[in-house]
Amino acid sequence: MVEVDSLLHSGYHHPVQRPWQAERVLTKGALMYPIFITDEKDSLIPISSMPNQYRIGVNRLEEFIAPLVAKGLQAVMLFGVPNDSVKDAFGTAADDPNGPVIQAIRLLKAKFPPLLVSCDVCLCEYTSHGHCGHLNSDNTIDNTASVRRLAEVAVNYAKAGADNVAPSDMMDGRMRAIKQGLVDAGLSHRVSLMAYSAKYASALYGPFRDAACSGAQFGDRSAYQLPPSSRGLGRRAIERDVREGADIIMVKPATFYLDIIRDAKEQAPNHPIAAYQVSGEYAMIHHAATAGVFDLKTAVLESMTSLQRAGCSLILTYFTPELLEWLN
Repeated sequence: MVEVDSLLHSGYHHPVQRPWQAERVLTKGALMYPIFITDEKDSLIPISSMPNQYRIGVNRLEEFIAPLVAKGLQAVMLFGVPNDSVKDAFGTAADDPNGPVIQAIRLLKAKFPPLLVSCDVCLCEYTSHGHCGHLNSDNTIDNTASVRRLAEVAVNYAKAGADNVAPSDMMDGRMRAIKQGLVDAGLSHRVSLMAYSAKYASALYGPFRDAACSGAQFGDRSAYQLPPSSRGLGRRAIERDVREGADIIMVKPATFYLDIIRDAKEQAPNHPIAAYQVSGEYAMIHHAATAGVFDLKTAVLESMTSLQRAGCSLILTYFTPELLEWLN
């Protein structure tokens, strides 16, 4: 005989009861779709390491996004993919008014006004060396110069019409500098700041660097992205970014860092918590499903559930187009 205080099945024996156990229910509004904007304006270029993803030219962007908006897409994250010829040591092209990101912001806000347009703020796609900031003569990061430049880029994206800016560079102090820049520009009331707070130096970024053509030309980013073994540094970074004015806290990658997502939720209970299901996670799930390891839809939905259970209210995922279909 099972003791009364051991019984659990009675609370979820019926299918209608099972969703009642969820802390959160996945909706289309919880999704943000990361997209790559190339300066080849008429292009739609498949990304070989990321099935069903593309580098999109500005002239193809409306036709690409319109069907997704019709299905309920509410938010995108823009990543620029400039031609190598415009790259230099300082990331000068990052906020070029004629560059892919600012052109994409203007088009999306004109054609789809309700769509929330977020912009990744980093220099790696625009620097000839592929690092996320300016460098000293010994090739270490010049944090002060990097923060100054990142703040300029973020403010210029905001001036172009971005609803949210999201610095992914992992420089010290960049959140405060960007927030102050938005205040000084009179934009802080209408542009939110999403911090890639706990961004780890992960093996899971490979397909992204292929997509964005942003691999480091020497060394790696482990001197500024967080060590994967460190929980404490993640907690300190979250605390710092909350203090410096972040409106949203992000953890990246997602699936391997559920403990950090839960930490973020506990440390910043009054902030939205975002997780970025990165390119390597996306590719792993896709390739495993293709190999017959599991059903794609079932696995993707379970991955979304795990992120929400850990504490997320916003998920950046390349599975957004499929999820817009499945959530119907």
